[in-house]
Amino acid sequence: MTINAPQQSFEPDLLAKFGHVSIWVFDLDNTLYPADCGLWPKINTRVTLFLMGLSGLDGHSAQALQHYYYQRHGTTLRGLVDEGAAEPADFLAFAHDIDRSGLRPDARLALQLARLPGRRLIFTNGSRDHALRTIAGLGLAEVFEDAFDIVASGLTPKPTPQAYQAFYDRYGVDPACAAMFEDLAKNLTAPKARGMTTTLVVPPQGACDERQAADAEGSGGAHIDFVTDDLAGFLERINDQLAARETSPLAAE
Repeated sequence: MTINAPQQSFEPDLLAKFGHVSIWVFDLDNTLYPADCGLWPKINTRVTLFLMGLSGLDGHSAQALQHYYYQRHGTTLRGLVDEGAAEPADFLAFAHDIDRSGLRPDARLALQLARLPGRRLIFTNGSRDHALRTIAGLGLAEVFEDAFDIVASGLTPKPTPQAYQAFYDRYGVDPACAAMFEDLAKNLTAPKARGMTTTLVVPPQGACDERQAADAEGSGGAHIDFVTDDLAGFLERINDQLAARETSPLAAE
């Protein structure tokens, strides 16, 4: 009796988009940790408090100014710098001075990140210190090579092409061999234009914060290859497909 070997099941889209990727790039906030863990609202509150202390505005007025800076300059920090209103180091230290004790190690995500073939990098509009302290709390410090921050980009934030070019130059990244995972749709336009495979990470069941809600109109654009509300699960599918391809009889032909 002949026993047929089980056939491998492939997802052509995953293999076509990720089969050549050797550099895996991840945003930090609301991407590597879930949006419902409460970390981003803490940062948002600290930004509001910084503006209140700097300008003497009340809370509502400071939030309005914060929204204005975000819409016009991309980040509050960029707005403050453009207006000569604050030192970047002071702002970043204050905004990211938050309690991270609520973070828990994410063993599932750590495993799937470690399985990815090639280099793994963080690209954030926040500070490097914030990124390193946050991934330490998530148990992900060992799987990333480095974190590229707003200071390294010359205070030019995503989604500007200049920020991405600074990132490519710093690490010698060929965008055509890289993938980007990000929670804001607009931040995927520039990397897609340069040939990166793009994945939008969204909260489960459609829940989103103010930033994500304002960005939602771009979530169905051609600059987004995939959308997932389960980053670890999505990476597991990619890793399993890549592993299956390597062990398939067809791979040896």
